[in-house]
Amino acid sequence: MSYEYHTSGTCSTMIRFDLDGDIVRNVKYNGGCPGNLKAIVSLVEGMSVEELNKRLGGITCGPKNTSCGDQLVRAVNEAYEKQGDEKGE
Repeated sequence: MSYEYHTSGTCSTMIRFDLDGDIVRNVKYNGGCPGNLKAIVSLVEGMSVEELNKRLGGITCGPKNTSCGDQLVRAVNEAYEKQGDEKGE
């Protein structure tokens, strides 16, 4: 299923991605630092929600209390919970 998340506290403004069960696919950012975001997108393709949380959750960017990676974690967790709610889990 495809999701769209409007970020907060980062240079990127939106993240689009697909969630196939607990697997993250096709991540695309709007805005942000192109090189870093290309790296994140490449590294997280096919990653599970659990692994994504372990690797990117809580990472900050400079003085900000979040980062583009952390925002992806928040987006994926929100989508994963919604996906479970829709299935009645």
